[in-house]
Amino acid sequence: MTNQTLATSYVRKAEKRLKALAVLLEEDAFSDVIREAQEIVELCLKAALRIAGIDPPKIHDVGSLLATYEARFPPSFAVRIPRLAAISAWLRKEREFAFYGDIDFIPTERYSREEAQRAFDDAGFVIDAVHLLTDHQSS
Repeated sequence: MTNQTLATSYVRKAEKRLKALAVLLEEDAFSDVIREAQEIVELCLKAALRIAGIDPPKIHDVGSLLATYEARFPPSFAVRIPRLAAISAWLRKEREFAFYGDIDFIPTERYSREEAQRAFDDAGFVIDAVHLLTDHQSS
């Protein structure tokens, strides 16, 4: 298996998960949208690193690594790195709270439609950005 093959697999998984995210949003499962969006973003950004020949670390937020290796990416992707890193950092921060909550943080009560919509839109943006890399690789 190559980095490219694994990266393509990650992107396919992310695309399918985005469809599920739409259902969760429709069902007002806002905390689940946040958590699943984080996983989509993580998969896609790790795919981007693999496409650039970098074995991603086993951490949830790899956004800062995109900036570290910016020169390995085509300009059409590189200009998006600041937003990609910000999305990754935001969703990583929310990851555990959105899933598990805490004694004073009930996930099903704390997230709004606006936050869930933001997460959904951000996940779509990240998928689209990574498509720039996969399209670049095939040309």
